[in-house]
Amino acid sequence: MAVRLPIIFSKAVTSTYKLLHHLRSLSNVPENSVYGGPKPQNHEKRVTLTHLRNKHKKGEPITVVTAYDYPSGVHLNEAGIDVCLVGDSASMVVHGYDTTLPITLDEMLVHCRAVARGAKRPLLIGDLPFGTYESSPTQAVDTAVRVLKEGGMDAIKLEGGAPSRITAAKAIVEAGIAVMGHVGLTPQAISVLGGFRPQGKSVASAVKVVETAMALQEAGCFSVVLECVPAPVAAAATSALRIPTIGIGAGPFCGGQVLVYHDLLGMLQHPHHAKVTPKFCKQYGRVGDVINKALSEYKEEVTNRSFPGPSHTPYKISDSDVDGFLNELHKMGLSEAASAAATAAETAETARLTEVSNPVD
Repeated sequence: MAVRLPIIFSKAVTSTYKLLHHLRSLSNVPENSVYGGPKPQNHEKRVTLTHLRNKHKKGEPITVVTAYDYPSGVHLNEAGIDVCLVGDSASMVVHGYDTTLPITLDEMLVHCRAVARGAKRPLLIGDLPFGTYESSPTQAVDTAVRVLKEGGMDAIKLEGGAPSRITAAKAIVEAGIAVMGHVGLTPQAISVLGGFRPQGKSVASAVKVVETAMALQEAGCFSVVLECVPAPVAAAATSALRIPTIGIGAGPFCGGQVLVYHDLLGMLQHPHHAKVTPKFCKQYGRVGDVINKALSEYKEEVTNRSFPGPSHTPYKISDSDVDGFLNELHKMGLSEAASAAATAAETAETARLTEVSNPVD
């Protein structure tokens, strides 16, 4: 019996290893991740808070893009963007609502997970949606934990500088979760602000922007977004803080800039959507025009039956199998189907020969 123990032990270890390997293969989280995060912890390849702090110390601007799905995450990854913010603006840009208020935490988590699968290099920040962190510090921490554990994010962002928001930010930081603040125009507060209105345009409002940003810093935030404030106000806040500011409609004096993926690409090229793209957004492409043109061409080619042609009909059946297939259809009493199949085979072969003799450049 003593001789067999090592063999039994070895088999048990092997079985356990195989089981663990199988369970890991069922997960969409890479095996070499830490704490269920979406990316390998390779500091030469992925952006961390340390990386952002170093850029800030050197005076190097931080690039941030707001994105909502896997394809955009992949594009941000390839472009070398520093930070990907999964914003609650998905409520408007993706779901078609007029404000950011309707989107739920569960919906946000779907967007977070999708982005995390595509964006392996950027630091990932998930917005806390309206109604998920205002009630108490406990609610705020619980929501933030879900964004990291279930959404695969590295950090969270919350809006506003009311005492309850500052308390929430402090509680989340103390729970071991990195927090980005957000002041100026805070879309979740449009009920109080009276709509999407720029802030900091009066002395009192400008002072409030700076004071709120400083309060968020003291609460432990690693960065603050400044949205829709005059450039001098943003410059003052940036100078007063030790942490980087990220501007959106706040001029060139911030520690970095953020734009929404769809906005900067010009994806919504239609008069009805002109109101969706903010005045401060520079469009680096007109992808919407390209999309509309492609869809129109697709519709036309389907309508006139030029698509799909031979080059997009790749699956073949031999002549002998066609004959056998036709015979079987006749036996089944499906003569019309047999005729349709025979015509299709003849038409496909004619089209193939035409394409071969007249190749498209």
